[in-house]
Amino acid sequence: MSSKPSEKFPQRLRAARESRKLSQSELAERTGLQPSAVSHFETGQRAPSFDNLKRLADALDVTTDYLLGRTAEPAATGPNVDRLFRHAEHMSAGDLEILADFAELLANRRKHREPGEQG
Repeated sequence: MSSKPSEKFPQRLRAARESRKLSQSELAERTGLQPSAVSHFETGQRAPSFDNLKRLADALDVTTDYLLGRTAEPAATGPNVDRLFRHAEHMSAGDLEILADFAELLANRRKHREPGEQG
């Protein structure tokens, strides 16, 4: 990235972190960064390197394109999504339907959760 982050990056980073109910320190711990670095990224004072951008995206389970403002939705990514797709290749059509129904149930449960509620 250039030395000046895109206008959307600081906002997207903070929104993704807050939606996962993480403090800056917790995100820093997950990424191996200093809490001050996360703060600088969120205020737009600094731009992350490509490696740090990937670490942030992986820790937040979003794409780098979302953080950079290239896509509107924070599409899920990361090791858990990779595991789902890897296992989905070996499922029957009926099992895939059950998995899709269960994923929808979990997504709807998250939408209806009260602010601050864990789970």
